[in-house]
Amino acid sequence: MAQASPFDLLVVGGGINGAGIARDAAGRGLSVLLCEQDDLAAHTSSSSTKLIHGGLRYLEYREFALVRKALQERETLLRAAPHIMWPLRFVMPHMPNLRPAWLIRAGLFLYDHLARRELLPGSRGIDLRKHPAGAPLIASIQRGFVYSDGWVDDARLVVLNALDASERGARVLTRTKLVSATRTNGLWNARLLQADGTTLDVEARAIANAAGPWVGELLHAALGRTTNQTPNQTATHEQNNGANPAANGGANNKPAYSVRLVKGSHIVTRRLFEHDHAYIFQNPDKRIIFAIPYEQDFTLIGTTDVEYRGDPSQVAITAEETQYLCESINRYFKQPISPRDVVWSYSGVRPLLEDETADNPSAVTRDYRLELDAPAGAAPLLSVFGGKITTFRKLAEEALDELTRALGAPAPAWTAGAPLPGGDIAHADFARFAAQFAQQHPWLPARLAHRYARAYGTRAALVVGDAQSLAALGHAFTPDLYEAELRYLREVEWARSAYDVLWRRTKLGLHVEPDTLDAVSRDIDAWFARETPAQPIYNAPT
Repeated sequence: MAQASPFDLLVVGGGINGAGIARDAAGRGLSVLLCEQDDLAAHTSSSSTKLIHGGLRYLEYREFALVRKALQERETLLRAAPHIMWPLRFVMPHMPNLRPAWLIRAGLFLYDHLARRELLPGSRGIDLRKHPAGAPLIASIQRGFVYSDGWVDDARLVVLNALDASERGARVLTRTKLVSATRTNGLWNARLLQADGTTLDVEARAIANAAGPWVGELLHAALGRTTNQTPNQTATHEQNNGANPAANGGANNKPAYSVRLVKGSHIVTRRLFEHDHAYIFQNPDKRIIFAIPYEQDFTLIGTTDVEYRGDPSQVAITAEETQYLCESINRYFKQPISPRDVVWSYSGVRPLLEDETADNPSAVTRDYRLELDAPAGAAPLLSVFGGKITTFRKLAEEALDELTRALGAPAPAWTAGAPLPGGDIAHADFARFAAQFAQQHPWLPARLAHRYARAYGTRAALVVGDAQSLAALGHAFTPDLYEAELRYLREVEWARSAYDVLWRRTKLGLHVEPDTLDAVSRDIDAWFARETPAQPIYNAPT
């Protein structure tokens, strides 16, 4: 299928950077097509530690500019979507043998003052013999520090960016892979492969390569550029897929940057403490581990940093990583944990900007670089290398500044003060909004009303619709998942499978009894098979 006129921008990659770029571009008036080979946030962007943070530990590596940029973004993001992002206080128990107290105080002073704060309180020292956060800790830990950062539902953040892009006119195609693209007569001619084996031929005035761990492979295989592959950046497909290197700038037109693939793994256990603070633990190997309240009933623990050389889509935690995370926790908590206590785990591959000076994966920069390849008279190609979830909005803004200039259609930035879908909550006061939503729907169980408010914000009313009872929400796949929500996720948020719903759009998979999870997943998949059209909806720009 071919469209009648070219898109202004084809965005490749449905992670946080791709979704953010598509949103910004659509808001600047560009016609946009976003394609993602799997589901939105299927890989790295749903496998983070789920923090909006400056990166306290990056100060030790003198990454002051990166930390400042990330700190500036924290409150911008917290205001944009207070239903899926909120402030979180972190407790750092002091271990004198790891870092002296004066060094921690100095680092926290910098962290408090590198960027302006309005929503988040500053840091301070605490007596853990009296503070509630001291109760789970071993008796020898008596002193600590507390500071502020933010929490984010990472997968929902991606979906909301894609949804905002769509509502501003962008076309979003999931399970659709770019297999080749060539420059012809000032345009990109691209071929997209859909999950059912059909192809789409589209034209675009520019391409944004936001493929994350696949950024180098996409340049090499689909876009025909020779890449500076590092040893751990093994392409999973070596063939050219029909692209013409000469047409795309020549075989010697190498990108200026490359990525280093680093695996981060997390484990989830039953709740290890009762209070609402998170912990940041120092390890003897100089790494830090977070222990974070998660989904009311659980604790999220992570992350590891391990060089990765495999297929990013097949990443998984190892027994050694699980043991490492358990041992990290056991240095601090009175009640030890073991691999038997792990109820869920997940891993993601971070496409970090290659830094040949950093041997330790933990020391590799979390900053990003944008490369614009725009030969005279040729269609521009912008590639994203590196980045972290906290700085995605700024990255997208910088990307669109470059792309609109290259396209000869500069347009002002706009996302800094714009709420994401569902985030238009008065005064960013989620607690008040959630209470009002519960009052307006008194027939909803309190926990379900709160979950709807958290997941969908002001869009929660669209999930419930005209229902006046639980029965009116349709079939209950679990005690907390009704057909009305599935229908909303299918029609509005591109969900197409049980995994999309249970582990990305929601985390209800954690709340389903393990012995019934497979049956629940089969029921949901069967519902999608009945309800979802075989062909994804595709509209060409007019």
